[in-house]
This record gives sequence, structure tokens and C-alpha cells, in this order.
Amino acid sequence: MTNRMPDVTFNLMADIGLPIRNIFMNPRKMLAEITVLPGEKVLDFGCGPGAFTFLLADIVGEKGIVYALDVHPLALRRIEQGQHGHRYANVSTILSDGATSLPDGEVDRIVLFDVFHLLEKPQAVLSELHRVLRPQGSLYFSDHHMQEGDILSRVSLSGLFELVQRGESTYHFRKV
Repeated sequence: MTNRMPDVTFNLMADIGLPIRNIFMNPRKMLAEITVLPGEKVLDFGCGPGAFTFLLADIVGEKGIVYALDVHPLALRRIEQGQHGHRYANVSTILSDGATSLPDGEVDRIVLFDVFHLLEKPQAVLSELHRVLRPQGSLYFSDHHMQEGDILSRVSLSGLFELVQRGESTYHFRKV
């Protein structure tokens, strides 16, 4: 995925930077733009400390699962500790810089929010996401560090995904 940032930098980002970002890019509002159903399997790629992970876990419920993947062990430690003391049995963490170790076609939806600009090998990551996504599965993308033209060209021109819909904050791509 990307080089792991130092622990102190991660903690500053998680405790100060992301809460400020979440004021302007509200996770609930962003998730309202996408379709995730109870019982589904969702990959939260680049989950960080869990701004979307826990909300997704609530949506998929106890019959679903959220795979929370991040390159930083502190991110996964925060996920594993739960939110507000509540542990989520339907969340499984994956420490990785890109490879998921999931079976082919394992997930229904992928959330790739605010991480694509950091990827060292973005096309390799898109290939991995394509592999683990079920046929006609959905990739939801958002990255406020990138311009729309760059997003569309880098994701669609891979030949792996096609744009379905543009929301206010998110892009919905379907596996080709």
C-alpha cells in the first residue's frame, strides 16, 4: 500500500487530523451515498483507526463481516479494541500493504476512502481489489486529495472497474 508512517505521526493523525477531517467529510454522510446491506461482506481498505469500519459493522450486522485492512499496526490495534469499549465480533483485521489474503470473490463491497493517493503501487492494489470482489461487486471510492479526472482515469482506465455513479463525496465503480 504505502510506507508505514511513524507511530507518533499516526497517533497525531488519528487523534487530531481525522476528527477534523470528519467534520468536513462526515463518515455517516459519505456512507449514506453508498449501498451496503445487512449480511454482506465489506472490505474497508486503508481503514485507519476505524471512522468507517465501525459504522459499516453496524450496517452489515452480526451476519455480515467487515474486513479492516491497514498497513499500520496501531490502526488495527484501535480497531481490535473496539469503539467506546464495544468490541465488534463481525470485524476482522488484516495487516497488509496491499495483499488481502482473502479468497477470490470474497467480498460484496469495497470501501477505498482517502487512501488511494498514498499507494505506492495503485494498479497492483486495484488488481487485488478486483480479485477479491465478487462478480458485479461494488468499489466505493473517495479521495479528497485527487481531482475527479485523475480518479476516473486511474480507476476506470485500469479496465477492471467501470463508473456507475458519482455522488457528492463518493464514486461508485462496478467490477467489470
